[in-house]
Amino acid sequence: MSTPVQENLVQKNEEYASNFTEGDLALPPAKKYAIITCMDARIDPAAAYGISLGDAHVIRNAGGSARDAIRSLVISQQLLGTNEVLLVKHSDCGMLTFKNEDAHKIVEANLGQDGATELAGLDFLPFPDLDDAVRDDVAYLQGSKAVADGVTVSGWVYEVETGKVRAVN
Repeated sequence: MSTPVQENLVQKNEEYASNFTEGDLALPPAKKYAIITCMDARIDPAAAYGISLGDAHVIRNAGGSARDAIRSLVISQQLLGTNEVLLVKHSDCGMLTFKNEDAHKIVEANLGQDGATELAGLDFLPFPDLDDAVRDDVAYLQGSKAVADGVTVSGWVYEVETGKVRAVN
C-alpha cells in the first residue's frame, strides 16, 4: 500500500518524464561547481541560485554543513572535476535553535535508550550565529587537506524572507 506522498511522487514523475529531454547530459557538472546548502524545504536551490539541470552538484544537509558534506564534496571534486564551492546557509535556520545536548535529549525521549546509544557522541553541528557559521565552514574548507589547492570557496546567506542572497566575508 502506498502513501499519499508516494502516490504524488509517481504522478509528478510521470508528468516530468513525459516531457524529459535531458537524458544526454554528461555526468560531471557542466559549470564545474558545487553548492553546499541546507535541506530546509523553503529553499529551491535550482530556482533561487539559477542552477540549470546538469550545471552543478547540490549537496544538502541540515544547516548546510561543510563538515557533513565533505564526503560528497571530495567525490564532486576528485572524481567529477568541480573546482568551486558555494557554501549557502540561510536565515531562520533550525540549526540556530538548539544545542547538541537538546538534540540528544529529544532523541532519547523519542527513540529510547537504544537510539540514544547509537547516536551517542554525534555532533549535530548546531550553530548560534549564522554569519559566523558561514565563515567557520568556509575556513574549514579552505584549510582542509581534502579540498584541492586552487578551489574557490565562497560563503553566502540566503534570506528565506526575501529570496535574496548576500555574500559573507
